[in-house]
Amino acid sequence: MSETITTTVDTPLAQVLKKHEAKALATHLDLHTAGDLIYHFPRRYDERGEHTDMRGLQIGEQVTVLAQVQSVTVKPMRQRRGNMLEITLGDGSGTTLSCTFFNQAWRERELRRGRWGLFAGKVTDFRGKRQLNSPAYQLLSADATQDEAAEEIEEFAGALIPVYPAAQAVPTWTIARCVRTVLETFQPPKDPLPAAVRVSRDLAGIGMALREIHRPSSRGALEVAKKRLKWDEAFAVQLTLVQRRARAAASPGRSRPRVEGGILAKFDASLPYELTEGQAQVGEEIAADLAKPHPMHRLLQGEVGSGKTLVSVRAMLQVVDAGGQAALLAPTEVLATQHYRGIGAQLGALGRAGELDGDPAGTQLTLITGSLGAAARRAALAKVADGTAGIVVGTHALLYEGVDFHDLGLVVVDEQHRFGVEQRDALRAKAATPPHVLVMTATPIPRTVAMTVYGDLETSVLSQLPRGRSPIASHVVPPEKPAFLDRAWRRVREEVQKGHQAYVVCPRIGEGPSDEDVEPPGDNEPARRPPLAVTEVAPILEEGPLHGLRIAMLHGKLPADEKDAIMRRFAAGDLDVLVATTVIEVGVDVPNATVMIIMDADRFGVSQLHQLRGRVGRGSAPGICLLVTESVEGTPARERLDAVASTTDGFKLSEIDLEQRREGDVLGASQSGKHSHLRLLSLLRDEKLIKEARAEAGALVGDDPDLTRYPELAASVATLVDEERAEYLEKG
Repeated sequence: MSETITTTVDTPLAQVLKKHEAKALATHLDLHTAGDLIYHFPRRYDERGEHTDMRGLQIGEQVTVLAQVQSVTVKPMRQRRGNMLEITLGDGSGTTLSCTFFNQAWRERELRRGRWGLFAGKVTDFRGKRQLNSPAYQLLSADATQDEAAEEIEEFAGALIPVYPAAQAVPTWTIARCVRTVLETFQPPKDPLPAAVRVSRDLAGIGMALREIHRPSSRGALEVAKKRLKWDEAFAVQLTLVQRRARAAASPGRSRPRVEGGILAKFDASLPYELTEGQAQVGEEIAADLAKPHPMHRLLQGEVGSGKTLVSVRAMLQVVDAGGQAALLAPTEVLATQHYRGIGAQLGALGRAGELDGDPAGTQLTLITGSLGAAARRAALAKVADGTAGIVVGTHALLYEGVDFHDLGLVVVDEQHRFGVEQRDALRAKAATPPHVLVMTATPIPRTVAMTVYGDLETSVLSQLPRGRSPIASHVVPPEKPAFLDRAWRRVREEVQKGHQAYVVCPRIGEGPSDEDVEPPGDNEPARRPPLAVTEVAPILEEGPLHGLRIAMLHGKLPADEKDAIMRRFAAGDLDVLVATTVIEVGVDVPNATVMIIMDADRFGVSQLHQLRGRVGRGSAPGICLLVTESVEGTPARERLDAVASTTDGFKLSEIDLEQRREGDVLGASQSGKHSHLRLLSLLRDEKLIKEARAEAGALVGDDPDLTRYPELAASVATLVDEERAEYLEKG
């Protein structure tokens, strides 16, 4: 390569690297330009002799570990001809990892006991031991001269060895070599951060930060670089959200103030109980927002059963009183139907205006789902179009062409994480002027996530549970205590004998596993079995431990009328046990159900388990949730289940969930399917930095709403938070 070449963030990698290297980075990591590679930051840094804590390795993960060979064994294979080389790796933490090579005994000559190296591959589990099958590796010299060792360490960017997010075909040491080549001629961009912000927040320049993040001269210099690059990420997100909140505050909407003596007043007077303090307070916040001439954008979060639906009904009635219509969008037909029935029961005659037993001063409640018959659908659509239906409940069927509102004033989105941005936007587009939007979630969100992902939404929290709700006890049913599972089924029988009911939840419907359910086996390991399925578990229970009980199956592939009939029977007490998928996760309300057994509980996320558990203990009798797993003690999956069993505090669980998930998903990278340059920011660990970035963003946008005086900053924000992701952030 000529030294006169200057590499910028826009330079194609094919002009800087060898042809095969550029092709591999493009094909396997979607890295095409020098900027793509420079912003492909290491995920961690190793030092020879320091352990990398193998205890944190998860089955199925592609990993790179810096480790030392502790033992080497060659033995013949039992089932076929040939031999197997097995080495044991250690990292100084006391935990070991085995690596297996088939018919490659020659590797014994270089993989000698005591040698250090980087080993990369997929973590598998064989007979309870973690292992890597035929890993790629790069050994560090054991007997090199001092000069040779220094040169070799330099190849890995100094004493601190960067470990990159890698692919099987492009290991971390190849990425490190390519980064080194690019940095030799790299010209950093003009620093986009205003000088005043850099000085006041004591931040490094962009050029220094980008070099030190890849080839740190010391731990201190690395921390300085990380702080600057994290700041860029936080600042980009907060600028985007502050700009969008400012635009929303200035955009025209339609005021929907409270009306004295209207339907809402009658509804409140008819309630057989008092609102909780939280419900009353949040109700006032929403009422004030609805009365403003700008669209409300509010996030309502609260634990399962905290009374969010009642709050939303009161908001919808305020809009109906003001001459508008309200739409409640639910993710499933089961939940939409449940909402329709529940709201109908709450409204009583007030929701049946025009019918013989209806209150003429009320409104009409309408349900629109994909399974409505043609005649019923036509009648419902007519009521929506002429405004007769003040409250419309539905699934994504509300988004289809042909569903036309007379005057859509409020959109309530239940369980917002189940809907795509485009779906929510399609419903908002059905209003003549932008409607007010209330987003509800029963998955509590840590404060910094709300600040970063929902930063342009006002947030309300319902933390109190209504009086009469019972406590839920949770326990793990582990593989080392098989008698516990037998006891679990006896407990179901005991609850049924007391007149109660039970749920058994499975991760899969059945009818043959899909490809994603089965992990491919390594050369030397059995495939992990498919998750348990409703259609397999229900017959086993009927013939075995729950024989004689009234059992039914519920899952998403059943026809809508059949699902509805099963839920009605369960709610009426005509069934003892419902074997179901997560279709019951939200909204299903059967106060008589007191016990839930979740099979293969380790296959569910923390928030999902918390949601599922909220289906029991909804009446006066205490609830119990049993988490059945094959995960052994000490594994991340088991630790997750132990955490769920130890607390019913949804906010605490949401932080555990966030720690175990990729934060890029939270920030919307997975929504757009594109590169996310939001790589370093930790929503839990960097709360102080995010708050500082929020304050600086507010000041900057207040002074210069479109960043016209800072074109480099505007361009940097557009790169870090592209338009599609910005919309995702905006819409929650």
